[in-house]
Amino acid sequence: MILMDSYHKQPKTTVAATISEFKEDNEYILLTKRKVEPYISKWCLPGGHINKYELAENAVIREVKEETGLDFHPKFYNYFDEIVPGENIHAVVLVFTGVPGGALVKDNEEVSDAKWILLEDALNYDFAFQNEDILKRYKANKKA
Repeated sequence: MILMDSYHKQPKTTVAATISEFKEDNEYILLTKRKVEPYISKWCLPGGHINKYELAENAVIREVKEETGLDFHPKFYNYFDEIVPGENIHAVVLVFTGVPGGALVKDNEEVSDAKWILLEDALNYDFAFQNEDILKRYKANKKA
């Protein structure tokens, strides 16, 4: 039996943001296209790692600003256990929701593109990590 190293380490804690914009009764979600490995050129929710001694809420505000240029006023949504054996990743993802402020920046050090996608269409994108699962749950909870 082969065991992955990631199963012997504590999972990392990360953050992700489901940032929404509403137009004519339609919800649009912000997706970013990764410019860095792993998962270069794949789409994901803005987010990233929590620095040592940083509050999760501050981390998601910082990550959203770094990746999109937007201000973000987060509200905790849910957490997800993210295991990606092929990438040796095990993380607990703290997901926050909210609406943005400011102007969207579509290209920077970590992101090659950013788009507002109709929530109904967002699951048609090629996602990094397990962001598709997060978005599926978010979408299902909206209907409930």
